Amino acid sequence: MSLHSNRREFLKHSALVGAGFWLGRSTATAKSRSPNDKLNIGIIGVHSRGAANMAAVATTENIAALCDVNEEFLAEAAKKYPQAKTYSDWRKLVDQKDLDAVVVSTTEHTHAPASIWAMKRGLHVYCEKPLAHSVHEARVMRETAKKMKVATQMGTQIHASENYRRVVELIQSGAIGPVREAHAWVEQGIEGPRSRPPEEMPAPKNLNWDLWIGPAPMRPHHDCYFVKKSMSWQNWWDFGNGALGDMGSHIIDLPFWALQLQAPLTVEAEGSEQVRPETYPDYLTVRWEHPARGKRPPVKLTWYDGKESPKRLKPVEGIDLSKWHLGVIFVGEKGTLVANYGKLFLLPEADFKNFQPPKPWLKPSLGHHQEWIHACKTGAPTLCNFDYSGSLVEHNLLGTVAFRTGKKLQWDPKKLKATNCPEADQFIRGSYREGWSL
Repeated sequence: MSLHSNRREFLKHSALVGAGFWLGRSTATAKSRSPNDKLNIGIIGVHSRGAANMAAVATTENIAALCDVNEEFLAEAAKKYPQAKTYSDWRKLVDQKDLDAVVVSTTEHTHAPASIWAMKRGLHVYCEKPLAHSVHEARVMRETAKKMKVATQMGTQIHASENYRRVVELIQSGAIGPVREAHAWVEQGIEGPRSRPPEEMPAPKNLNWDLWIGPAPMRPHHDCYFVKKSMSWQNWWDFGNGALGDMGSHIIDLPFWALQLQAPLTVEAEGSEQVRPETYPDYLTVRWEHPARGKRPPVKLTWYDGKESPKRLKPVEGIDLSKWHLGVIFVGEKGTLVANYGKLFLLPEADFKNFQPPKPWLKPSLGHHQEWIHACKTGAPTLCNFDYSGSLVEHNLLGTVAFRTGKKLQWDPKKLKATNCPEADQFIRGSYREGWSL
């Protein structure tokens, strides 16, 4: 029997448990505010995902500040929220005194700096995925959130879906038996040039290029970072971590959650060709080895990306993976579970003909953004808080470190070191332009 779960991204009929207290900037405010009061939220990055995140929180809260390095985007947002103060530099926005929280939807290389600056000022933070641009940044995000005791959430909206919940319940209840092998993939490849062009192109008048570069090394402006209005900047090591950094946050989230993974023991990676100094490879394969977790056995997790990624997967009887653009395969002793965002299958089909799934125990989400808003006001937990999502991003970005070093890394999570590869340090920790440090 095939099991299907329809995707419901934002279910709003179940409240999370939490004490009724406000975790705002001032103790006086915390004692006087009600969970019914509106948060004053600053929006850092107002276009594309930023616009979607802004609209999601604006349904119930007050948009008090707007920031974008693109004057045109900022002006459009200001028309919708004329009461909000406007900024081109997020370093100034986080000092606005009446703010309770910020939503960070910038380019990947500024996610952590903007979020950490905000948290250090006592602001709650919702940050788009991936949470960080380096393994070290992800660790600092976790540590800062814990120290400041603020409500946090990474923008992996699919984590709020019913389908992901059903997969987690099936895996953790032993529907396919102990899992020692899992595979995750996305059919996403690199666009644009593979090396930096020699010529410089003037930045559009509406774009503050210096602020867009932010903490990264200063580079001349060029359209190669914005191929066909896509986010091709993600494929440049200065600004992103390719498909693994981008979509890995969504897809690897499922096995990370279901299998209760943490730091791996080893990581190795291989790409389409010799390492390019500036850009992500055309495709990447990464293998993590995880230790046993309690009664759960060791597990090997493999990631595949690139336009031909489904063809690199081992065939699964009963399903045509060439029609799946992304997904996860769990290989258990009693069967196989294949899932994507909105559906799941237990295979071989004949073995699960009379299978009865466990009674759902994971509560429906309030909605990914609403979980965070509820947490800001009450102290209730969020499922993609920076401790969980920071661990996930640390794990994922080790794949790019392994690829760039060309070695199988022996990982020590406490020391944040590849014990057999000192040259990995340069990729584990980023460097920052003056004025942009964490």
